[in-house]
Amino acid sequence: MTGNFKYDGNQSVKYRPLRVDSGPASMNAPGDEEKTMYWGDQETYLVGNGSLDRKGRLADRTKTGAWKAAPPIFGTELCERIGSLGLQRNLVTYFTSKMHLSNPVAANMVSNFTGTLYLTPFLGGFVADAYLGRFWVIIIFAVVQICGMILLTLSASLPGLRPGPCPAKGNCHPAHGWQLGVLYIGIYLIAIGNGGIKPNISSLGADQFDETDAQEGRQVSHFFNWFYICVSTGSLISVTVIVYLEDNIGFGWGFGIPTAIFAVAVIFFVAGAPLYRYKTVTGSPLTSVCQVVVAAFRNRKLSLPEDETLLYEIPETAAGYFNTQRIAHSNQFLLLDKAAIITDRAEDKIITQPADVDSWRLCTVTQVEELKMIISLLPIWASTCLVWTALTQLETFSVETAGTLDRSMGPNFKFPPASLAVFELVNVLLILPLYDLFLVPFMRRFTGHPQGISTLQRIGVGIVVSILAMIVAALVEVKRVSVAKENGLLNKPKAIIPMSVFWLVPQYFLRGTTEIFTQVGQLDFFYSEAPESMRSLGTALYLSTIGVGHFLSSLLVTAVRNVTRHGDDPGWLRDNLNRSRLDKFYFLLAIISAVNFLSYLVCAHWYRYKKVVLSPFTSSTPAREVHPRN
Repeated sequence: MTGNFKYDGNQSVKYRPLRVDSGPASMNAPGDEEKTMYWGDQETYLVGNGSLDRKGRLADRTKTGAWKAAPPIFGTELCERIGSLGLQRNLVTYFTSKMHLSNPVAANMVSNFTGTLYLTPFLGGFVADAYLGRFWVIIIFAVVQICGMILLTLSASLPGLRPGPCPAKGNCHPAHGWQLGVLYIGIYLIAIGNGGIKPNISSLGADQFDETDAQEGRQVSHFFNWFYICVSTGSLISVTVIVYLEDNIGFGWGFGIPTAIFAVAVIFFVAGAPLYRYKTVTGSPLTSVCQVVVAAFRNRKLSLPEDETLLYEIPETAAGYFNTQRIAHSNQFLLLDKAAIITDRAEDKIITQPADVDSWRLCTVTQVEELKMIISLLPIWASTCLVWTALTQLETFSVETAGTLDRSMGPNFKFPPASLAVFELVNVLLILPLYDLFLVPFMRRFTGHPQGISTLQRIGVGIVVSILAMIVAALVEVKRVSVAKENGLLNKPKAIIPMSVFWLVPQYFLRGTTEIFTQVGQLDFFYSEAPESMRSLGTALYLSTIGVGHFLSSLLVTAVRNVTRHGDDPGWLRDNLNRSRLDKFYFLLAIISAVNFLSYLVCAHWYRYKKVVLSPFTSSTPAREVHPRN
């Protein structure tokens, strides 16, 4: 078998013939034969999914990938979270206290920035899947993010890049001109850079597990659980140590230290290159999608064959070792199947010149099914966006609310408002390992499902918890305003209300539970259910639910302010939080989330998990269908 294949290092390599023999079965599940493959005179155990090592050779499973490749990926993600989240979590405080922007403006700026942060992964995912591969995209975009972090550090450090102190009497002068210009360039460079890291670091990690191997294939869900534990550990350090530096020493140090930490993360990531497995880059997946649409339109007047096996697919003997994943035919969106109808003209071409088949007139069943998979993912995507619309309030209004409460912890220490997220993260760090190690095996006994419950069921549980978080937030806000009224502080927005900031802990704890179920479930679901050639884009699709949720939050805040404003009454959301009606706003979000949960149930019931057919190593080995893990 010979051929040129481009891998993540963007190099072209030629493969010599490989011989396939039966080998020891110790590395596979009982009953499965391990494939011992020979590279020249060197005997190696090669992965079954076509992954390459850094030198462009078929990856040896004993030397690359699996859990041995996880430490540098986990370490990189931990440092990245310390770096990027250390800047992100306290931005609302920086905007209001140092840039002198109003509370609603600062909240919307943070929502828009965070939304962009979770939409740019489409760019990073597309470039990785189509052209450069995940490894190089992570490195290039990381450099862009470091540049943005440096600009933000300069904004906080140089007096000329931020407004002066507020006068003793009169209004503060907000940031303007170059001050806002440098600020915007910095934070949106961070958003662009992060867009290349977020969809690819977790996907690269999951790529280290060979789905054709029974043991490794079962480890993907465990990887995502422990990956998110690393995310939460880095986030915990951010909202404690980094936020403390920002609030007590200065934003210059608070932004500068995360920048240095993130630069170390990039070095740490590159150091792990010999251990990684790399997927081949097959060109733009969007081209394949367009080919199916065009071919189906051209064949729209043709009738589908009664036997689905008559639709076009690359034969098993021609699929080759590097095209191991073919997708089984499904009965959804049958109109698209017309793209795979073999006409008499196309049949002659397949027999005489198979390499010259016009892909804009005839597509494989796998290509058609890939488009069906993308279409099937969209309802799940849409019904999970509103989860993050609700939870965004805990990053904006709840942080501002915490600033009005008693944060004293001893004579010389006040609990930073942005550090309330520590309780959500502690929840994740305590519960998620227990979930992975104990709860999954316990539930497996009753459900028979390898993950205890399916990924869609896991996401649904998190949505229910998010509704409870909004209800609890509304009830705590009722209590806070009541205490302010009792103490005559309704018209004193900067006064400290004699009520402990730790009243806000339950809503953050519930947010952490939501992340354990919904966010980790989404990460697993969108990676596993996306076509193999679009897995970075699949992860970007999951991340975009968070971004769209933040944008919807910004729109909702604006809509609520406009709708509830009457004459001199500024409505529910005001600069004076004590006179605002955040409780009604939170109850509204709980109602919207409940309606959204009903729509999610319909979408989840309708969804059908993909089924993959693994092509054989040789024609003497039968192809086998792999049923979904989910």
